Amino acid sequence: MNATLIAVIVVVALIAVLGIYVWATYNSLVTLRVRVDEAWSDITVQLKRRADLIPALVETVKGYAAHEKGVFDSVTQARAETISAQGPAEASVAEGHMQSALKSIFAVAEAYPQLQASQNFLQLQSELVDTENKIQAARRFYNGGVREYNTKIQLFPNSLFAKGMGFTQREFFEVEDVAAISEPPRIQF
Repeated sequence: MNATLIAVIVVVALIAVLGIYVWATYNSLVTLRVRVDEAWSDITVQLKRRADLIPALVETVKGYAAHEKGVFDSVTQARAETISAQGPAEASVAEGHMQSALKSIFAVAEAYPQLQASQNFLQLQSELVDTENKIQAARRFYNGGVREYNTKIQLFPNSLFAKGMGFTQREFFEVEDVAAISEPPRIQF
């Protein structure tokens, strides 16, 4: 009877330890998933902020360079792609198009010295640069959260039951055309 009681206690203890481990792992994976969702939300907030600045920038430049319709159309299209992007893959494609469009609008602005002297244009440029920096920071934070979350899912023994509990890997926010964002839009005063 003593041996049976000891065996039962050992089995119950093992089940309790396993249960505590699964409970703690589940809670940490939920925490990481929420952190990744929050980081993605931060990226979308900054992309929206930039998208909101674009129409004011376009209108300011239009007043000086009305004949540059192709540039304005590409900026408007890139803005629409950014706003409608769903998930990191689509957002990274839209990000590349937005960077190209911003470079072309600033190239147009360089041809108009009176535009570069406009206080409104200078303020918009400053806000845009600030927003670009915030987007980069949010993207780094998101990718760090995704790295931590994906690593936790792949670690043994978590990998044995994480997928069964609904935890799947997340995509990193990677820009399709790295050359397009290797340097921020050039602003000359």
